[in-house]
Amino acid sequence: MSLRSRVTSAIGRLVVARTMRGGALDLRALRRMPDRLTFPFRRDGLDPVTEVSELREHAPVARLGDFFGRGVWLVTSYGDTRALLADGTSFSNDLGQFVSQEGRSAEEQIGGLGMTDPPLHTELRRYLTPEFTRRKLARLEPLIEGIVARRLDAIAAQGPDLDLVEDFAFPIPFEVICELLGLPVEDRRHFATLGVARFDLSQGGVGSFGAAAASREFLIGAVARQRDEPGPGLIGGLLTEHGDHLDDVTLGGLADGVFLGGYETSASMLGLGAYLVSRDPSARELLLADDGSADRVVEELLRHLTVVQVAFPRFARVDVPLADGRTIRAGDVVGFSLVAANRDPALTPDADTFDPTRAPTRHVAFGHGLHRCVGAELARMELRIALRELVRRFPDLSPTAEPDELEFRKL
Repeated sequence: MSLRSRVTSAIGRLVVARTMRGGALDLRALRRMPDRLTFPFRRDGLDPVTEVSELREHAPVARLGDFFGRGVWLVTSYGDTRALLADGTSFSNDLGQFVSQEGRSAEEQIGGLGMTDPPLHTELRRYLTPEFTRRKLARLEPLIEGIVARRLDAIAAQGPDLDLVEDFAFPIPFEVICELLGLPVEDRRHFATLGVARFDLSQGGVGSFGAAAASREFLIGAVARQRDEPGPGLIGGLLTEHGDHLDDVTLGGLADGVFLGGYETSASMLGLGAYLVSRDPSARELLLADDGSADRVVEELLRHLTVVQVAFPRFARVDVPLADGRTIRAGDVVGFSLVAANRDPALTPDADTFDPTRAPTRHVAFGHGLHRCVGAELARMELRIALRELVRRFPDLSPTAEPDELEFRKL
């Protein structure tokens, strides 16, 4: 089984725009970000671009310049990333405070766990956290195994070449998310179309936010349809447990956050992870050895690839003095290069090398602090099952292209 040379890469998106509406920034009119602010989202093949690594070495907390009256900073070192992401006092994640909501429908409002602060964030997260414990997720393992088996059956039937994106990486997490949420089979084709549009930035902020609104509207409708007869998935479970406290818009927003956090990120990890594993016989052997060895491979893939390259932007609530005498001013935007932090030699030796035998690290691929990804354990389970079964079914898996020949999505 060979891999055709097309691989997808999840690219984080720092979104800030000048266009004003009601005295606030309006992201929906965004057309293009300045080049000086987009380099942290780019890759050189599977690696971060050299500018990011150079910043980590010489200016781990760097001021990139001003963008419409706000200073923009980038944090690239492992230690500073963990420290500042854990600081909920000095920094806010509330993107909505800088974006006009005037005249926007409920589906178009800025929100979600990654873009809210306590106490709202705390309240919303307490509904989701119990659904993503290891014990609760254990019930999904047979379901994921079945989804993967059916996908690999289809791949085996179609011929010797595998397109990682179309045939493997995207279909599996989409089916998993639909099953997790409890979406009826008849709704999924339309939802798949919305999901693809959600991550298409070719039309700038207008297209991205329009697709996001359509996705949220679909999920708010799914909640409304299940309110009287809750289904077997996450939506139905939350309605059963908390239906008196969660309205359709709030629960639809939570479901949308689960979809946003677990779809393309997992697809990118599956695509890029399978490519790396296909090039590394030791990784394939470890995936098949035992759960502990497979988990080690998964953790190294998460660290090395870090497909969510940049964390949600944070905004300084107050002036934050730095050790070198500079100051992050109140209102400044701070980005965090998670991929640079995970490639920091302070975290692990020879950090730019993929080593499936490496002892697990305290990487930040899922973020850090109170905004750490709530679905981290589900992502790990999905990667372990899908990659292990791919290798088991196709032990002679091999790529048809070198990394510099791969086609990656452009920012």
